Amino acid sequence: MAELTRDTFFDGRLIVTQPRDGYRFSIDAILLAAAVAPQRGNSILDLGTGSGIIPLILALRHPDVHISAVEIQPELAGIAVRNVDENQSRLQITVVHADMRSLPNNEIKGPFDWVISNPPYRSPHSGRINPNRQRALARHEITIDLPEVLACAKRMLRTGGQFGTIYPAERAIELADQMRRADIEPKQIRTVHSHSGQDARLVLVQGIKGGRAGLRIAAPLVVYQPGGDYTEAVQAMMKP
Repeated sequence: MAELTRDTFFDGRLIVTQPRDGYRFSIDAILLAAAVAPQRGNSILDLGTGSGIIPLILALRHPDVHISAVEIQPELAGIAVRNVDENQSRLQITVVHADMRSLPNNEIKGPFDWVISNPPYRSPHSGRINPNRQRALARHEITIDLPEVLACAKRMLRTGGQFGTIYPAERAIELADQMRRADIEPKQIRTVHSHSGQDARLVLVQGIKGGRAGLRIAAPLVVYQPGGDYTEAVQAMMKP
């Protein structure tokens, strides 16, 4: 097994084990987790959970929801299970090693109130593919592409359920089009900017299965202050 690191986050409330040289979660996961606002008792499905960071954050913030998490890479799925156990979240989080295209299955049936995904969002023909296979599968559409992620979200959501994702701003129109093809109506877009005055790098998008047309453009989110520290808005997302 690859060498692992063990770090604490959220004022020491979360302990996260990750591969030292493989796939490690980024700020994208923090931003997406902060955009999810479940109601009491909601069920949530995380597609492509990696080390399980988004379910861990949601379980910490929302102790009355249940999260199912799917990961296709066996080593990462095993790490996610380890993280769930170490954070004593087994009653809230279920991790399954599976291909999301096989859902629903015996372990994850649905329907869910929320489906979220921080998917691979680089085309296999876009840019250099990382030689580290864990990172390559997490960043490039090698094992699954956007229409397949959205087809799974459609299957697993209840009518009126919410979908949330984070995606490159340059592919925002493609994302919105594919969401509509999957009967998930885009309802809110929030642009994410590395620094104030720069073009958007990412978009946080939420949609509703079977929803009516009507889109809200939320206030932009700036990640870094001029000195390089996180902005107050992002720092708040890193607290329990």
